Amino acid sequence: MSGMAAQPPSAADNRRRGRGEQGEPIPEESRRVMARLDRIRTWSLSPAFLVIIGLGFLFTFYDIFDINVSFVQTCTQLVPGCTPETALNYLALPTILNLLGYVVGTLVLSPLSDRIGRRNMLLITMLITGLGSLYTALSPDYANFVVSRAVTGIGIGADLAIVNTYVGEVAPKQSRAKFTTVVFIMSAVGAFVGIWLGLILTTPPTPWPTGLPFAVGAESGWRWMYVVGAALAIIAIILRFQLPESVRWLLQRGRATDAAVLADQMEQRALRRGPLAELSLAGTPTHWPPARRVPYGDIFRNPVYLRRVILLFFMWFVGYITVYAYAAGFTTVLTSLKYSPPEAGIIAAVGSIGFIIEAVVMSFIVEKLERRYWLPIGTVVTFIGAVVVAVGGDSLLVVFLGAMIIFAGFNLWVSPSYAMTVESFPTRARSTGFAIVDGVGHIGGGIGILILAPLIPHLSVIGALLLISSFLIIASILAQFAPHTRNRVFEEVSP
Repeated sequence: MSGMAAQPPSAADNRRRGRGEQGEPIPEESRRVMARLDRIRTWSLSPAFLVIIGLGFLFTFYDIFDINVSFVQTCTQLVPGCTPETALNYLALPTILNLLGYVVGTLVLSPLSDRIGRRNMLLITMLITGLGSLYTALSPDYANFVVSRAVTGIGIGADLAIVNTYVGEVAPKQSRAKFTTVVFIMSAVGAFVGIWLGLILTTPPTPWPTGLPFAVGAESGWRWMYVVGAALAIIAIILRFQLPESVRWLLQRGRATDAAVLADQMEQRALRRGPLAELSLAGTPTHWPPARRVPYGDIFRNPVYLRRVILLFFMWFVGYITVYAYAAGFTTVLTSLKYSPPEAGIIAAVGSIGFIIEAVVMSFIVEKLERRYWLPIGTVVTFIGAVVVAVGGDSLLVVFLGAMIIFAGFNLWVSPSYAMTVESFPTRARSTGFAIVDGVGHIGGGIGILILAPLIPHLSVIGALLLISSFLIIASILAQFAPHTRNRVFEEVSP
């Protein structure tokens, strides 16, 4: 599929829009702004904006991972008869509803960002996410807990799509994956905080290394987990008001003057780090492909983008089975394999350190390889970690090492695949395309837990972890058919 050009609009489409066969001509002023963007080779917005964008990722992954350790306590308090050993049986429903919320949010809200702007929708999605987290904290029973996870998912699903689209559009073409990964470091921090805070607030004090001696084990510790999440959302909303709009989105909407002002600011910041390349309009598009009123039409009526949607959807769907089994369920998986809750929690918490190390290292090397090659590398790393955990046996130090390798492996491929997904769709429908493949693909995570939950207690540790990790093999194979996107102009990859 690499190198395929978008199909030209039909004559009927052009007549309906009153435009020429090539679509609407792009004014030279807009073409110059596009050329100015493409010659910038460094991050050219305020460094503070990386932190602001990253706070959204921090909250999102905090919310994904905070259920990992804390759900054992949640289940025993909200579900009559639930025990640490059976908690995994009750994890699937809130996880699936949370991920179905992703689907609803990403399919309904993400396309709106293609119409009303990336920044405006980033404020709305974080507001919904924060309200969902507060609802979770106040849930009086299991049914409300499940519903609240769906509400939270609505905001998170759309936020993930729009944040990745925004970063891809404001980062230079030579380092889109790099800056996506830099922001992804905040995701690792969010996961780390979510797991460790869950360990502190929801498990009893236990001598190290089978637990935390200073753990609080508060009666309502799991509720405070989601109060913290709501507070993080409020902070993120306040800071996001400072973000500028995407220049590429402004150009697509005919706001060339506003886009030029932002381009001036970006160039001035880039010049502080060295001279810019010579301005050239060669290679910039001359016509906008006709944009449909509903962005889904730009995806599903174009054979190239339709094929990309199908391929990338299945890649994410299958890959997320492994990701969510570890991200949301690692602690409950371990308790079902007869680890004690504090011990399982500490293994997951130490494992999250591997996520942070991986994100930092990847920010330096991610641009060395084409995006699609990182998935098989991550698969190999995940399998190595699973084997290390299994052979560790009673040696917690070895098990800790294996858990860190697992967390590094199943997250290693995510940020470059985010970048590849953003690059695979046109500006006029970029959030929409990401929403379809990544947002709907999250369902794989819930279905995976639902299928795996009854099997895992009957398996050995090595059997369970290898089964969970095996889905990355399928995702790796699918990824090799994705388009080549590294170091290419957006309009060249996805006109």
